[in-house]
Amino acid sequence: MGFKCGIVGLPNVGKSTLFNALTRTASAQAANYPFCTIEPNTGEVAVPDPRLMQIAQIAGSKEIIPTRISFVDIAGLVRGASKGEGLGNQFLANIREVDAVIHVLRCFEDDDITHVEGQIDPIADAETIETELMLADLDSLERRVEQIRKRASGKDKEALLLLPMMEAALELLRDGKPVRHLLDGIADEDLSILNSLQLLTSKPVLYVCNVAENDAASGNELSAAVAEMAQQQGAGTVVISAAIEEEIAQLPDEEQGDFLEMNGLEESGLSRLIQAGYDLLKLITYFTAGPKETRAWTVSQGTKAPGAAGVIHTDFERGFIRAQTIAFNDYVELNGEQKAKEAGKARDEGKEYVVQDGDIMLFKFNT
Repeated sequence: MGFKCGIVGLPNVGKSTLFNALTRTASAQAANYPFCTIEPNTGEVAVPDPRLMQIAQIAGSKEIIPTRISFVDIAGLVRGASKGEGLGNQFLANIREVDAVIHVLRCFEDDDITHVEGQIDPIADAETIETELMLADLDSLERRVEQIRKRASGKDKEALLLLPMMEAALELLRDGKPVRHLLDGIADEDLSILNSLQLLTSKPVLYVCNVAENDAASGNELSAAVAEMAQQQGAGTVVISAAIEEEIAQLPDEEQGDFLEMNGLEESGLSRLIQAGYDLLKLITYFTAGPKETRAWTVSQGTKAPGAAGVIHTDFERGFIRAQTIAFNDYVELNGEQKAKEAGKARDEGKEYVVQDGDIMLFKFNT
């Protein structure tokens, strides 16, 4: 099960620098001119989780395997992208393929790095991209909706399901609002219909404020303005200095802590970004543990036990019988599986059990 966060933003806001640090590679060229990122670059990164080491130590595991999330560095967008300006069509096609949007906003001054709009204004930058995405969605829906209405009038079952969602989305877009406003409290079947429309503004958004190195610990006035905007939208924000993160990524692990402390940071911005991306997609982690390995697995919130088993192998889901389940705190406090069993904290859960974040699970199944 792969989950992708697309890194988007105007040219020269630090997207590629951030991506390089995320993946610890230089595969995405960072340069001082628009469209230096021509093809989307994808990198998988481990989701930081201190629970893995705790579980592995108790289980005596030889190997530790974290769960992972993908980040996609997408070409910079400019005003008019919805009409094909710049690399607009390619940008819009690439962003349709991701599950969530990490929107990088420039919150630093630097005369040596040009800004495509000629001024540093992250709120205006956010509005530029949001507007282009909404215009693209509006155009897409308006081209499709009449045909769907005709089919619905003929009692076509698929059209009857699609039409209410399309009309709700159109109403929002014509009111200048992104389609993700429909996500609040949406039923699973309606979410499936909405996702099938592949609308750009239906994806959840996280704003990343790229600040100068001396603002990495506390942010600045520009990042504070972004945080206020995000709060009004019900979105999240992370403050990061991409320049610092790129430096950290080049250091040996044993030197990174000292470098962070020197810059007044308790943890890297990338750790916070990765976890924020994980949270943005409403994902949770469960674990399997034994002498061979301790491994983290990713599932969506609300996933039932058979679905979680299917992440390991489809046979596990198909032949699911039950799942021995131990809560993380019980596993740690009781020092492992055997003591948890003796204390009655190892539960046998059936097909309707909803997996909780931190569960340590052992699946029983028929092949």
